[in-house]
Amino acid sequence: MKLLNHSVLALTVTALISGCSSFQQRDQMSKFNDAYASGDYHGALDVVSFKTDEDKPVDSEKYLLELLHQGEMFRLNGQFEEAAQAFDLAEEGMKYLDTESLAEEAGEGFLAVMVNDSERDYEALMSEAVLVNTYKGLAFLAAGNNDYARVEFNRADDRTRRAVEFFQKEIAEQKEALAKEAEKEESQASLISDNLQSDDLNSAIAENYGALSEWSVYPEFMVPASTYLHGLYFLANSSTSAEFGNAATSLMRVSEMNPDSDVLKADAKLAKELADGRQQATDLQPQVWVVYENGLGPVLEETRFDIPLILFHQNQQAPAYFGIALPKYADRAAVPGNLDIAADGGDVVSTEQIADMGTVIRTEMKERFPGVLTRAVASAVVKAVIQNEASERLGVWGQLGSAALTIATTQADLRGWQAMPNHWQAARLDRPESGTLTLLDQQGSLLGTVDIPERPFTLVYVKRPSITAPATVITMDLRGETAASISQLPKPADGTQISSTD
Repeated sequence: MKLLNHSVLALTVTALISGCSSFQQRDQMSKFNDAYASGDYHGALDVVSFKTDEDKPVDSEKYLLELLHQGEMFRLNGQFEEAAQAFDLAEEGMKYLDTESLAEEAGEGFLAVMVNDSERDYEALMSEAVLVNTYKGLAFLAAGNNDYARVEFNRADDRTRRAVEFFQKEIAEQKEALAKEAEKEESQASLISDNLQSDDLNSAIAENYGALSEWSVYPEFMVPASTYLHGLYFLANSSTSAEFGNAATSLMRVSEMNPDSDVLKADAKLAKELADGRQQATDLQPQVWVVYENGLGPVLEETRFDIPLILFHQNQQAPAYFGIALPKYADRAAVPGNLDIAADGGDVVSTEQIADMGTVIRTEMKERFPGVLTRAVASAVVKAVIQNEASERLGVWGQLGSAALTIATTQADLRGWQAMPNHWQAARLDRPESGTLTLLDQQGSLLGTVDIPERPFTLVYVKRPSITAPATVITMDLRGETAASISQLPKPADGTQISSTD
């Protein structure tokens, strides 16, 4: 009876906490998205700002989600040093991806089954961590800090390389934690394990949630845009055959992931020729890459349904149906069409899609879904046992009360980094002699002009989250020798512009 009283009390307290914090989280993200989608990056930054104590370090794990959003808003506002600082703190809050014991993480998951995943500190996806290093690399490049940019592009590549190993270890550690938990007195771990292996449960998951085998995913984990930018950076910053070989490896990997892309094939071919010595970098015409980050990235939605559970009632197995809530990614809108780039003589080059964020995240979610499902089933089993005991010992009121609390705490974790794009597009062309490119939107209407300084390699990075938002254009020296310029196109009606860092 004492155990039941403690469990019901814990469930009551966590229900109150869960409801309050979930509402605050969703309200914050709703306000952020309203500002972000309209191109009001200063307003979006205000939404995700938080007070800090000057005498204490920032709790980067607690505020990880806010820091991710802050970093990208600073970058889009042209505050590149502040962007790098926010991303540094965000990366500090993601150290569990590199150093923290996965067994400890799994143990924390079991302690949280009385609530739901959204009550734990936000844990970023590996794909988000890769993007943090990429965006930080771009921020350093825009600030003219080439040494730090090199470090970040290498970190993004290294995270990508180690991702599969991390996913495998995460699953193995969670299984080990479940086995150790089963040895404890009054543990429900054996019951959880039996349910996870149930054919009926797995059939219910496939029917209501969808079969993982049917998800549209990449053949291996990669954030293609990050790997692409890693390749471009080292193509522009290499001097030896081995260094050009690193660029060629990255660009060929991305090209193989998207074999229909002409721009990816051409970039991979150029890098391979430089690596083989068949082309000299000094003989190239000055090159300009336009990378177009387009639309709003995927968000999580909640899928709730009943699953068959195997429970014990008076020392006998008793089947029962119990509700769970799982997160599922849904795509958001992209800006339709391509970006057209007009150069001297009226020649027009169009960007083409090279990668989409939805496929990246679903590729990772497919690897990590066993852990998500384990926590959801563990939560359902523990709450079902409490509900049965409350019914037996406290009668109908115990059953109704525990059922109401269970419903209130059965929620999927819907948090995520909202500033990621729907997809990326790219194009490459020779620098025009006039030093000016004209950008046209999806309808062929003028967005504005971009000045291209005379240098060997230039990256024009364009980000536009929605058709109602202006395009933020950051023009960078891919060798990081000079600071970038930044503008919004079309220019605001009142004539205000983001300040240039030139």
